[in-house]
Amino acid sequence: MQRVGAVVNTAQGLAVVRASDASYPDLGTTVIDERLDTVGQVVDVFGPVDRPFVAVSPASETQLAPLLGTVVYARSE
Repeated sequence: MQRVGAVVNTAQGLAVVRASDASYPDLGTTVIDERLDTVGQVVDVFGPVDRPFVAVSPASETQLAPLLGTVVYARSE
């Protein structure tokens, strides 16, 4: 499990995650929470190179509002 970062915002039906550092998961990577529940998939990476933002498209059962402030992880496969 690789730490992606914390959910800092929601916009246009996506969760916006601020990366912890310069590393970030590939597009299409599954994102999970601390309980190992699927949050969604990475659909975009944008912003500064040293700490980019990662846009996550939520899984169908995921509610975005409760995710604000939580740390999410990339599932290792």
